[in-house]
Amino acid sequence: MPTYSLVVPAYNEEGVIEELAARLGEVMDQLDGDAEAVLVDDGSRDRTYQLMLEASRDDPRIRAIRLSRNFGHQTALTAGVDVTTGDAVIVMDADLQDPPEVVLELAARWREGYDVVYAIRDIRDGETRFKRATAAAFYRAFNRISEIKVPLDVGDFRLVDRRVLDVFARMRESNRFVRGMFSWIGLRQTGVLYHRHERFAGETKYPLRKMLRFAATGVISFSAAPLRAALNLGFLVSGLSFALALWSVIVKLAGFYHVPGWTSIVVVTSLIGGIQLIVLGVIGEYIGDIHAEVKRRPLYVISEIENFDDTPELPPRAVMANRRFPEQVY
Repeated sequence: MPTYSLVVPAYNEEGVIEELAARLGEVMDQLDGDAEAVLVDDGSRDRTYQLMLEASRDDPRIRAIRLSRNFGHQTALTAGVDVTTGDAVIVMDADLQDPPEVVLELAARWREGYDVVYAIRDIRDGETRFKRATAAAFYRAFNRISEIKVPLDVGDFRLVDRRVLDVFARMRESNRFVRGMFSWIGLRQTGVLYHRHERFAGETKYPLRKMLRFAATGVISFSAAPLRAALNLGFLVSGLSFALALWSVIVKLAGFYHVPGWTSIVVVTSLIGGIQLIVLGVIGEYIGDIHAEVKRRPLYVISEIENFDDTPELPPRAVMANRRFPEQVY
């Protein structure tokens, strides 16, 4: 069994794989123990998996798995972690914004006795001010409303000890916020500063829409604050509505002026109706999360594997679609 396992999920990254494999090989040569690299193709539509296969043939330490379709970055990351055998597992993105060379620093801190060593983005090239500002605002807000604290300027790039992964393997929720899950596990954690580079090639796989959905997944997974906010908003609107009704009765009984009209009715009705829809939407997000969990479907399906000595043993809710051959006719 190797000492280190590097896990790299990729989706439509054909322009990166060759350079990624070369740099991973150089890093594995410098590590103070045997190493493997598991490249995960998350249902790419380009030549990503073919290039992974070529890399695995050139370097026997590189292994490749292919998911049956695009399950999403967090699930693909989980699939790669599930098939590793190393004492320490490093997860990182394929676009080379996370330099593989930083793995040497992560490994050094792990040797000091830390269970999780996460990489902190000190300098962030190629990112707009809007993205940096919104990311910082989200994590500050997340840490305020959640009991689980996620370090600022930290993504999924980290080293995780095997005893942490044994706990992680039992966390099989469908909507995954992996960085929050590792924070929830706890144990000894520390960070390493690094310079995050621009994407090597291709386009980002996290546009604004996916970023918002990812943020919502994190909040719903680790906080009930939106539900409490919806409850408080309901009490506030109910109180205002009661006060308005009481005022209307007083005005009527006192004989003050009363101008009939529909404007106030429309405004109040629209306000209350809008708030009701917001509250129902928040509740619906949580119910949708519950719905996904109670179905107990597999998290992912592996369609192909390459360069593994044995078929990996998968944890619950992980499936490998075994190839079946027709019976021979004599």
